[in-house]
Amino acid sequence: MTPAPNATAECGICGRHLPVRRLADCAAVRPGLAAALEAEHPDWQRSGFVCLDELARARRRSIEQMLLRERGELTDLDRAVVNSLAQGGTVSHDVEADFVEDRSLGDRVADRVARFGGSWAFIIAFCAVLAVWMAFNLLAVTAEQFDPYPFILLNLVLSSVAALQAPIIMMSQRRQEEKDRARSENDYRINLKAELEIRHLHEKLDHLLMRQWERLTEIQQVQLELMEDIANAREQQ
Repeated sequence: MTPAPNATAECGICGRHLPVRRLADCAAVRPGLAAALEAEHPDWQRSGFVCLDELARARRRSIEQMLLRERGELTDLDRAVVNSLAQGGTVSHDVEADFVEDRSLGDRVADRVARFGGSWAFIIAFCAVLAVWMAFNLLAVTAEQFDPYPFILLNLVLSSVAALQAPIIMMSQRRQEEKDRARSENDYRINLKAELEIRHLHEKLDHLLMRQWERLTEIQQVQLELMEDIANAREQQ
């Protein structure tokens, strides 16, 4: 019989009388979680219901114990995933947006310099400048040459550009490494939560299937008893 929408019942753990929509049927709790509740609260099924808050706390403790058994310790990422499971929230976030918001002026300049320095536009422009520089100092009259062969001033300019460009590119690469690390952590949280949810779904489905088989067996047994009663009644007639 389905309870009325405004009906209330008592939680077998905290003892509060709550609306049925905020309670879960004890018979529907998956076996692993039921065993954990049984160990902490032996009479948790006394009312037939358990509130969702107590169920969430028990689920959190069960997940933490499972991860401790499998890994030996819990990291901050593991705890964040466990908290999201208990609270029903999400763990994913936009890593790209976070890094865009946190960029300083130096970071933006470093990213643009690194982006331009690794493009064909930079290579073509740099080769063109070198060709014009060397051609002018080779073909111009001696009085107009500002950097005659062997182009000592050009070597100084190239060394200065390389000395400045290298640390700027390293700054951009360090930020990219931090971004990749944040992406990896985000993917790890999502994958761990998905794995835990799939485990719970498998256990829940197995539990529901077992209950359905038990109910079908009970119904079949009742049908057999009714058939036996009908057969006995006919024999007596």
